[in-house]
Amino acid sequence: MLFLDHVAVLGESLEEAVAHAEAALRCPMLPGGSHPRYGTHNQLLGLGDGVYVEAIAVDPSAAAPEGARWFGLDRFAGAARLDKWICRVPDMEAALRALPMAGAPVALSRGTLRWVMAVPGDGMLPFDGLFPALIEWQSPVPPGISLPESGTTLERLTVAHPEAGALEDLLGPHLDAPKVRFVTEPRPALRAELLTPTGPRLLQ
Repeated sequence: MLFLDHVAVLGESLEEAVAHAEAALRCPMLPGGSHPRYGTHNQLLGLGDGVYVEAIAVDPSAAAPEGARWFGLDRFAGAARLDKWICRVPDMEAALRALPMAGAPVALSRGTLRWVMAVPGDGMLPFDGLFPALIEWQSPVPPGISLPESGTTLERLTVAHPEAGALEDLLGPHLDAPKVRFVTEPRPALRAELLTPTGPRLLQ
């Protein structure tokens, strides 16, 4: 099964990604770290219920990776935006047998965290990047649990795409994420509806 783990705001720089997330969430992002394998770095914010938001971008101080960066970051351009959603799986091998288009398993680490991520060879996820990235945490306490709660919670994640029906049909038998909905719209987009201490907010 696939469970919603986190959502990712991408930016041409981490500063832009963080500023975009903080403007929507009205809450400061917390320090994250670097991912040497893909030459990226991030900051995080807990949303409760085991879910969090990540701001991520290419790290200009890191060496260029071998091959493509994950999340399509090599081709990312324009304003920072909510651009990816990531689903947790209990068994990556089984998940990839069911959904091979998610990519190939890559073992990764950051500090004390250990995980396996499914990454396409060209870094580009299907459905214009709106197919969920798959992650299998190998650390007993992943960020969705260890991050302090911010007082902000995710109420709904909308996945909009011209072929939303096909995406939902593909994921439906495997997806256990009641807060996720699929809608058919001309342009691919993600929208997260959040409840903050100061009222409802939209991150997109």
